[in-house]
Amino acid sequence: MEVQTSAGNYKEQDVQALAVAVFKDEKANEGILKELDEASGGIVSSVIEAEELKGKEGETVYVHLSASGGLHARRLLLIGVGSREDYNRAQVSQMAGAAVRFLRGKNIKSVGLVTRADGDAEKTAAAAVEGSIMGLFEPDKYRTIEKEERTIDRLVIISDGADAEALKRGAEKGRIIGESVNFTRDLANEPGAYMTPSDLAESARGIANEFGLSVEVLDEARMEQEGMGALLSVSRGSEEEAKLIILKYTPRDASQQSEDNLLAFVGKGVTFDSGGISLKPGENMELMKYDMTGGATVLGVMRAVAQLKPPIPLLGVVPATENLPSGKATKPGDVVRAMSGKTIEVINTDAEGRLILSDAICYAKKLGAKRIVDLATLTGAVSIALGDVNTAVLGTDQELIDEVITAGREVGEKFWQLPLDKEYTKQIKSDIADIKNVGGRKAGTITAAAFLKEFA
Repeated sequence: MEVQTSAGNYKEQDVQALAVAVFKDEKANEGILKELDEASGGIVSSVIEAEELKGKEGETVYVHLSASGGLHARRLLLIGVGSREDYNRAQVSQMAGAAVRFLRGKNIKSVGLVTRADGDAEKTAAAAVEGSIMGLFEPDKYRTIEKEERTIDRLVIISDGADAEALKRGAEKGRIIGESVNFTRDLANEPGAYMTPSDLAESARGIANEFGLSVEVLDEARMEQEGMGALLSVSRGSEEEAKLIILKYTPRDASQQSEDNLLAFVGKGVTFDSGGISLKPGENMELMKYDMTGGATVLGVMRAVAQLKPPIPLLGVVPATENLPSGKATKPGDVVRAMSGKTIEVINTDAEGRLILSDAICYAKKLGAKRIVDLATLTGAVSIALGDVNTAVLGTDQELIDEVITAGREVGEKFWQLPLDKEYTKQIKSDIADIKNVGGRKAGTITAAAFLKEFA
C-alpha cells in the first residue's frame, strides 16, 4: 500500500473514498460535517438526526455521493470515535484500522483519511498509518480458499493546514512501526514445524542483512562454552538445536555510540512448548506455537529500530528453543546450572521460559547491557490476575518501569505494575539448589519475575 500525506483540503483529494471521524453526539450544523452534509444532499444530517450514527466508538455509516457534491470521492465512510475529550493517538489508530478494513471490503482502492485529531500532526499521522497497516493484516498465508485478495493500493492522510513535512515524517514512522508489527505477527503465526529455532535465527539474519544490523547466532556448542546450562536444559528433549540470537543496533554518529547506557530487549523464543515432561493438556496445545512471541517481538522491535535510527545503541537477545518430552528431556527434580553459576532445581519443566531467559539475561549483561526489558509469554497466572486489558510489568528499575508505562499509555497499550518485594523470593528457595523454577500457586507471575531478578 502506497502511503501519502496532504496538508490540503479533503475536498481536493483524488481518492475513491473518504473516511472521516465523527465525535459522540456531534451534529452536522458546522464545520466539516456541515460541508459533508451539503455534499451528500443531507444524508449526513439525516443519519445523525435519526440516531443511526451517534458517534460512539466503532459505529459506521457508509454513504454513496453524487458527482454534483463537490468532492472527488464518490464514497464517504463516517466512523464514530467517542468523545472529543478522550480522542487520542490510540483512538486515531483504531479509527484508521477500522476504516481501511471496512473500505477494503467494499473493494475501494484509494482512501483519504480525515482523523480530525488536534495536537501533534506528526504523531497523529504516525498513529493513523500504523493503525491502517495493522488493520489490513490477515493471517491467511496457508489458506487456499476464502483468502482475502482485495487490497487498498493508496492511503492519503489528510490534515488541512498541518505542517506538510511533519505529516510526511509521521507517516514514514507509522509505516515502519506498522510493518514491523505485522512482521512480528507473521512470525508468531507460523506453525511450529515452520518456525523452529533455526528458522527464527534465519529471520534475524534476514532483518540484519536488509536493515543494517549486526547479528550473531550462538549454537549449542558455544552455549556449552558459555555455561548456559539453564537454556540447554530446555532444548535437551528436542531434536532441534537451540539458538541464542543477538541483534545489535549502533547509531551512525560516533558521539552517540557510547554503551554506558546500553538498552537490551530480551525475548522468550520457545518456538513450540509442549510443557516437556510436565506435559500440557492436549486441549488448545496448538496455541503453544505462540510461546515465541516475546522473541518475535524483539525481532520486530529491532527491525523498526534499524529504520527509525534512535540516538542510542540497542541490543536484541532471543533465546530460541523447543520444549518437548523425550528420553533425553530434563526431568522434574533435576538440577541445572545457569550461566551465572547459580543452580536451579527444575520443579516443573513447563516453567521453561524463565530458564532460557535467565541465561539470555546473563549474556546481555556480558555484552554490556545496563538496562534490560524482558518480553515473554511467561505465565498463565498473569491472565487470571489482569485479564486481557492490562499487561503486567515488574522490575527493579522504577525509572525504566515508569517510562514503559508512560509510553504504553501514549499509544494505547495498558500496563499495570505488580509488586516485586524481596519476600516473594522466599517462595523460590530450593532445599537442594540455590533456587527452584516455580514458587507454588500463590503470586505465580510475581515469583516468575523474582526468579528472573536473581539473574538481573
